[in-house]
Amino acid sequence: MACRPAVSSLSLGLPSIHALPCRLDQAARYGLDIELFHDDILETAKGITSVHTAAESQIKAAAIIRLLCDERRISIVCLQPFRHYEGLRDRQRHAERIEEMKLWIHLAEILGTDLIGIPSTFLPKTEASGDLDLITQNLREVADLGAPRGIRFTYEALAWGTYVDTWEKCWDVVKRVDRPNFGICLDTFNLAGRVYADPAAASGMTVDARTAIESSLARLKHTIDIEKLFWVQVVDAERLDQPLDNKHLYHVAGQPARMSWSRNCRLFYGEEDRGAYLPVKAILEVILLDLGFKGCLSAELFNKSLANPDPLTPEEHACRAAKSFQMLARDFGFEM
Repeated sequence: MACRPAVSSLSLGLPSIHALPCRLDQAARYGLDIELFHDDILETAKGITSVHTAAESQIKAAAIIRLLCDERRISIVCLQPFRHYEGLRDRQRHAERIEEMKLWIHLAEILGTDLIGIPSTFLPKTEASGDLDLITQNLREVADLGAPRGIRFTYEALAWGTYVDTWEKCWDVVKRVDRPNFGICLDTFNLAGRVYADPAAASGMTVDARTAIESSLARLKHTIDIEKLFWVQVVDAERLDQPLDNKHLYHVAGQPARMSWSRNCRLFYGEEDRGAYLPVKAILEVILLDLGFKGCLSAELFNKSLANPDPLTPEEHACRAAKSFQMLARDFGFEM
């Protein structure tokens, strides 16, 4: 059994602080492919002045990034996140997002990836509808846009999603969309972060954490069609010393506690020495052993440490990611 290791481009340092070529150097050094955040296209596009439109600058930026990766023999395995798309109440805004998706499909082709990630929306209910028929229709629309171009889409439940916040709800939507190029993304943080963990609780856990995660994983094992599992993200998170309430350092007014926690406290697999406590290994046992997933595993870490301006930040995080994958391979007895 073998899986390909990858890391999010944002997980090696923030684009506004750490230049992409430096981060790609470290990814190549440690044998990691790249899950490209769209933020890196926008940051690269800022330096392009020879075009007339924002779309043209993104197209040129994508070509530059593809060349940078080719020079380092790095593959771009996914472009994401296409945020806040499904269920928009403002239909004019929906039409605008469809035009954006047409650009994203072109960007994916330039980058050499066939996969675009769509996280569940966390817009307020005044802006996004929970009507499953509308959500299904919207996601089917992008699937049909991408199909003739060989583009696949992977839908992910964010732990703080407005309507879709569990893998079960995400899987229900995937089944409703019912397109061969539309599948599910399972993220160990978002799965455990909703069912098992609660950063706003003193214990850092939900009331019935252990029972809930065991039941969830039992259902997962017997529910997911492996052919529709397009993407797996592997990450853990830090147990906080104090509940993430309105007095906490990471609190942001109007932002769900799980989202604030996610942006500041994610950790790589196996980093218990840094406070990691989620049942990531148990989740991976179901995904890798029971379901038999053999695709790309991506480490998608967000953490306050990524804003550290130290030039060694990309190297430090790439090294940590590589060690994490080595531990994962050892724990599950396969090659990477």
